[in-house]
Amino acid sequence: MSQQNFRSILTGSFSTPCDDNPTVAMIEAAYQHHDIDARYINCDVKAEGLKDAVAGARAMEWVGFNCSLPHKVKVIEHLDEVAESARIIGAVNCVSIRDGRLIGDNTDGKGFLASLKKVTDPSGKKVLLLGAGGAARAIAVELGLASAAHITVMNRDPKKAETIAALVRDNTSAKSDVQAWDGDASVPEDVDILINATSIGLGDSETMPPLKVETLRKGLIVADVIPNPPRTRLLREAEGKGCTALDGLGMLVNQGVICVEHWLGKTLDAGVMEKTLKDIFGAA
Repeated sequence: MSQQNFRSILTGSFSTPCDDNPTVAMIEAAYQHHDIDARYINCDVKAEGLKDAVAGARAMEWVGFNCSLPHKVKVIEHLDEVAESARIIGAVNCVSIRDGRLIGDNTDGKGFLASLKKVTDPSGKKVLLLGAGGAARAIAVELGLASAAHITVMNRDPKKAETIAALVRDNTSAKSDVQAWDGDASVPEDVDILINATSIGLGDSETMPPLKVETLRKGLIVADVIPNPPRTRLLREAEGKGCTALDGLGMLVNQGVICVEHWLGKTLDAGVMEKTLKDIFGAA
């Protein structure tokens, strides 16, 4: 009898809409690069079908899957266990299936942190975080757990910002406060890291968050979560002021690397994944 194995390891993603999700391309490129017999299946799952999709993944013995919008919060009720940071954040984007048990984690903030640590240690740093959505929440919690000294959350709706600041204060050692985003934002001189965690600039290389460019300075780290285009206008302006610029590709790639480590116990080549995304986005 043949010893060949015709059964691939199954991973994937549940979201809707899913047509524009490039995660499948970067992860399958890395699987192929490492000669891993695995597939990443990009599934369009409506809200009413999430329970069945999760049950199907378990029944078919998938090793794990990602959850993107609109499922990051709702999926929690279908899981057996949730990692500590995901519990604090209140959202899950990565589910591992081990011995039939569904274990949820949030790798968005972890992906950003991995990218940030290539240029600085966030411990003891002061951070200005623009935005109060899901990305901002995940990043703020991970920065707090990584011992950032102080995180200011700036948003047009201060109540949404205070929800994140309270999470940081109540669950980490970091101090956190809120600043209303009225007009163009200024970056205080004592801030070490500026992060755009809004969607401003997504798909538009000439748009940037309302910000006083003259308050950017040499030595400041400026990070943007926008992956497309990778070199946003904010980052180009920051580089022009002598700042260290950190693009959103790193966050996207690293969260994928971390997910596959959870699923397969293997570390994918981030360079292969980043090149795949750059080819897709037409970036140099």
